[in-house]
Amino acid sequence: MLTLYFREYCHLCEDAEAMLASLRIAYRRIDIDTDLALTARYGLRVPVLRQESGKEIDGPFDPDLIAAWIAGPAT
Repeated sequence: MLTLYFREYCHLCEDAEAMLASLRIAYRRIDIDTDLALTARYGLRVPVLRQESGKEIDGPFDPDLIAAWIAGPAT
């Protein structure tokens, strides 16, 4: 399962969620502003997708980029 780190009222985050939904990719959402450590870690980098392996990718995303990232090596 992927994790989408986002913040409210972020148009790039909204775009990322719409794209993930259109691709029918399962993910969970975490608002970085609800946790000081996450806010410090991600700051203005959102949206960020994270795999369970720990591999991350910063937005903005497109379908081809996401497909290659998911299929790529776990490092």
